Amino acid sequence: MSVKTGEVSGPCDSSTVKDPELSPAQRGKVVNVAYLIAALDATWMFLQFSITPYLAKKLDFDTLWFGYLQSMVGIIQLLGGPLFGRFGDLFGARAALSLACSATVVLFLLLAVTDSPAMLFIHKLPVVFMHVVPACQMVVADLSEPDKRAGALSKMGLCFGIGMIAGSTIGGKLNTRYGETFAASVGAAGSFVSLLLVLKFIPKSTKAVQSSTDAGNQKKSLFNLGEITRLMKFPHVTRTFVIKIVSGLPSGIFQVMFSIIAINFFKLQPEENGYLMAYFGIVQMVIQGGVIGRLTPRYSDMSLLLLSVGVSALTGLAQAYMQNVFHFCFIVLPMMFSLSVFNVITDSILTKSVPSSDTGTMLGLCASVQSLLRTIGPTIGGFLYVNYGVSSFGLIEFVVNVFVFVYLLQRQLKKKAE
Repeated sequence: MSVKTGEVSGPCDSSTVKDPELSPAQRGKVVNVAYLIAALDATWMFLQFSITPYLAKKLDFDTLWFGYLQSMVGIIQLLGGPLFGRFGDLFGARAALSLACSATVVLFLLLAVTDSPAMLFIHKLPVVFMHVVPACQMVVADLSEPDKRAGALSKMGLCFGIGMIAGSTIGGKLNTRYGETFAASVGAAGSFVSLLLVLKFIPKSTKAVQSSTDAGNQKKSLFNLGEITRLMKFPHVTRTFVIKIVSGLPSGIFQVMFSIIAINFFKLQPEENGYLMAYFGIVQMVIQGGVIGRLTPRYSDMSLLLLSVGVSALTGLAQAYMQNVFHFCFIVLPMMFSLSVFNVITDSILTKSVPSSDTGTMLGLCASVQSLLRTIGPTIGGFLYVNYGVSSFGLIEFVVNVFVFVYLLQRQLKKKAE
């Protein structure tokens, strides 16, 4: 059953949770800073995306090897996501965000000195701790009411859109005019600014206060797999995770292969690719800021989930027939809508299905779903791209999401009938 913020399942005892000692104004300030940190992190992430594919091309990486690189990143984050989420639950938001931002600084410093294929792989190792967005989501989830959580989390996507615009534009220009090393150095400096914001404004913990005895017992369970997987036993959690993986796989494959598609299929230069990513960001900002926030109070989570899956199926059909970047710019509109609604609603459902003390771990598991898609996506995507072309991505997305839509619709109709 769903447990509201500030509650725990089970009878009241010495570990009963109390509200964090933050006033409403202080909560609002912390949430706004979390939004700012998320926007900056997205900026540096998309700046990195404007560097890595072109540096890989200079180092004679073909599509297959670039797929291996992406798979390695996915595996590392897949392993690190749940542990990072648990770390945030046990040691607090400031410690989690500090670790994530420090890892981002290290990644950019290594990227700045990368001059060989081996270094291109080595510089990705810090991504095991790079979970800034899940950590910011944990802060927002901890400090928002369950009935307003979907709207609060949707604003995180608005920050992501802002970062996408800024990072893609800045990264494309810096890479074109000054080279990869300078662009990576700018990313390292920017990530250090994010770290300073964390240390200055984020409280030690945004969690409800627990007794010291209970907290001491929990800290021993950081590497306890059972403490993480037990969340799958809560109602609706396992089913939602399966839907999140199955429905998200086709679009995840397309996303991890997009840098290759942009270079080889659309024939885009670094600066042009930056403008295209900035366009993505504008679309996402409009959807997250002006659409999702108005939908979540009016419609149920299940209705919005059905809508996002249905739109995703139609988007896949359109992708199967696109011929150039002009076509793709139109397809981006429904694609970004379906992705944004799907991610916000599934994250909201999952965090509301577990106790407030476990929201970080749950968001870490959600991040691991994306990492899983990035792990298997490049291998599948590389095979499909080489053998069947770009249209195969859209056809698979259409077929998979039609099946998921029918399954969800049947459950919804059955529930109403009962």
